[in-house]
Amino acid sequence: MLTPMEYFIPESDVLFEEEIKKSRFLTYLRHTENMEQAKAFWQEMKTLHPYARHWCWATVAGHPTDSQQYGFSDDGEPAGTAGKPMLNYLLGSGLGEITAVVVRYYGGILLGTGGLVKAYGGGVQQALLAVKKQRKVLRSTYYLRCNYEQFNTVSHLLSHFDVEMIDQQFTDQIKLTLALHPAEIETILAQLTQRFSGSLQLEKRGNTKYY
Repeated sequence: MLTPMEYFIPESDVLFEEEIKKSRFLTYLRHTENMEQAKAFWQEMKTLHPYARHWCWATVAGHPTDSQQYGFSDDGEPAGTAGKPMLNYLLGSGLGEITAVVVRYYGGILLGTGGLVKAYGGGVQQALLAVKKQRKVLRSTYYLRCNYEQFNTVSHLLSHFDVEMIDQQFTDQIKLTLALHPAEIETILAQLTQRFSGSLQLEKRGNTKYY
C-alpha cells in the first residue's frame, strides 16, 4: 500500500490505436516530469502527425494530487468532449507524471458529443491498461562515510532497505550518497550504530526529493 510520500509513474511509452466510424484515433501515453515536458510531448505528436485533424491532450504533470500540475486541451473539438474526459481517466489511474495525447484523423462522419467523449476517454482508458508502473518515493538524501574494510558489511546492511544509491566516491575513505525512505531512516541509523559501535553516522545532505 502506498503512503502519501509515494506514487506510481509510467515506466515507458504506450500507444493504443482504434478506428471509430472511419475516424482513426491514436492514443499516446508518456512519462513527463513537468508541464514543459508535457507540452513538448504534445508538440512532438503534432510534428509526427502533421496531417491529423486534432491533437488533444491531458496531463498530470507532477504528483497525482497536485491540481496545479493538471492540464488539458480539446484542440478544436467541442468543449468538454476530449481533454477533460482524458484527464478524468488519468486521474482515475492514480498515476503521476503522465501525459496523454490523442491524435485524430477525421473520417468524415460526425460522432456527436457522447461519441467524442467515449472515443477520447475510452482511448486513454484502454492505453492505461498497458502501462507498466514504477514507484517514486519522496526520499531524504544522506552521506555515509566508511572505511574499505567496512564497505561489504555496510552494503549488505543497506540491501535490506529501500535505498537508492546516488553516488559512490572511493578516496582514502568510501563516501556513499544515499536516498533513503523517510520511514526507514531511524531503523537504518540504529542498525549502523549497533553494528559499528557508533563509528558510522548518516549525514543529512539536503532537502527531500522524489526518486
